[in-house]
Amino acid sequence: MTRKSESRVRAGAYGSSVGAALLLAACLGVEVAQAQAIMRTPTISVPSRTPTISPSIAARVSPGVAARAVGVAPGPRAIPAIPRTTTARMGPTPVLPYARYSPNLYPACTGPYRDAGGECLAQPNAGGDGAGKSGRKSAAKGRGNSPLAVVNLRTFANEFVAEIDGALSVAEADELARRHGLTRVASENFPLIGATFGLFRITDGRAYETVRREFATDASVRSVQANFRYVLQDQKASTPSEGDPAQYALSKLRLPQAHTLAHGANVTVAVIDSGIDASHPELANSVADNFDALGSSEGPHVHGTGIAGAIVAHARLMGSAPEARIIAIRAFGGATGGAQSSSYIILRSLNYAAEHGAQIVNMSFAGPKDAVIERAIAATAARGLVLIAAAGNAGEKSPPLYPAANPNVIAVSATDRQDKLFSASNRGNYIALAAPGVDIFLPAPDGKYQMTSGTSFSAAYVSGVAALLLERNYTLKPEALRMALTKTARDLGSPGRDDFFGDGQADAFAAVMSVPADSATPVAAASGTTKREDAGKRREEPGVRAIEQPSLSSADDKSAISQADKPATR
Repeated sequence: MTRKSESRVRAGAYGSSVGAALLLAACLGVEVAQAQAIMRTPTISVPSRTPTISPSIAARVSPGVAARAVGVAPGPRAIPAIPRTTTARMGPTPVLPYARYSPNLYPACTGPYRDAGGECLAQPNAGGDGAGKSGRKSAAKGRGNSPLAVVNLRTFANEFVAEIDGALSVAEADELARRHGLTRVASENFPLIGATFGLFRITDGRAYETVRREFATDASVRSVQANFRYVLQDQKASTPSEGDPAQYALSKLRLPQAHTLAHGANVTVAVIDSGIDASHPELANSVADNFDALGSSEGPHVHGTGIAGAIVAHARLMGSAPEARIIAIRAFGGATGGAQSSSYIILRSLNYAAEHGAQIVNMSFAGPKDAVIERAIAATAARGLVLIAAAGNAGEKSPPLYPAANPNVIAVSATDRQDKLFSASNRGNYIALAAPGVDIFLPAPDGKYQMTSGTSFSAAYVSGVAALLLERNYTLKPEALRMALTKTARDLGSPGRDDFFGDGQADAFAAVMSVPADSATPVAAASGTTKREDAGKRREEPGVRAIEQPSLSSADDKSAISQADKPATR
């Protein structure tokens, strides 16, 4: 072969390779674009008003505290104050590493795959090309003679959550399970609701409904229900908007102005989520307590770390309540590529939060309506805790998701930089507020950062704003706090409240200004608690204009606590 022939062969091979590469890129164009957008490093520009505290104060709690063994202490206790050092953001911004996370969404589905309650069931053969085409094609051609099995994604297969006689010992509870051919996975007393619940599993392949009916007839069993599934409410990051995605939420919520009045000091927020990286610089000395409701050995998770960051970040980024204390409750884990939880674990988590001094509970997850969790939510609200939840990421056709749709909970939808509703955000008359939740820049495990979206993060921002209000006035009741948030919200969409934004986008500064200041020392604050040294000076600064304070006991309050079954208009 001549040199000229060899050159032609090589050129043809190279052209074929390039053509194949271009074809592959064309097929995967969306994914490639997302990855490139994710890996860019945004410019971080934190407002110059960020306060500092004295670096001479030693931290009392190690930020690397490991999750403690599963157990519930017998009674409430105060969370010690956590002083920390906040460094000023000056000089060039370093390049920050990223962590990317795939979504773990509550399943969305079309009409044929909904059960009687409107909830989603697994779509058979939905694999194929990832869009369910394989299943539709097979169904259209009538392939196969047997009907396709439908798997219920709402529950954990063959598991019950049952209220049992509280006088039963562990051995007696095991005997109860054996009598009905079940395995007792766990059981314990829950002071929050004054009842003993157990988690039981079918291990011999019998029909679920048959076993449930038989088990419910036992004299030692008070009630039996499915062990429902809950998932976190975040989304795969999309192409970031133009500008600085790290900071737009601060200005939308007017947090720099609100931080001249409050930072969330002496307020405790329970974060029921996946594992939190307490050693991240953004969260240093913020995690006052850990509880692993799963009893797992998993490490920190990107979702829980991001949620905590939206509330208390205080290094390169700024959370909505940078001086709040976090009770890190690990309730989600174990799922490939994501994290999930169950009725029994959520019950344990709410019980721990209520028994260990939480004032606010952040619930950035969603699931179906659940009698056990509805009961726990009602008991938690009755104790005076503020409950805030993600509206859900199942889109406009989704039925109401819980716990957000519970009337005792402040449900938060998500907006983007242009104040438009997040396309995946749930709608409904149970939506109370909206907050930024699209392209949010937050901490991730191992000192990294993430760009992510979802109603999860909108809820976390509002939880932090609620902490500002409680620092401002520790005596504020949950309904007065809810009214302060909704009455001062910035109206979006059509005039007045609607099913997209509720009463509007949260305005932290207006909400804090609407609450009369109370200088009384919080009961839960330890004697060694120190607030920011410049707080007094900043609160005396001129130019902070008072706004008209809404009545916190108005007769037209749309958010009265209720235990009604239907989601109530806020």
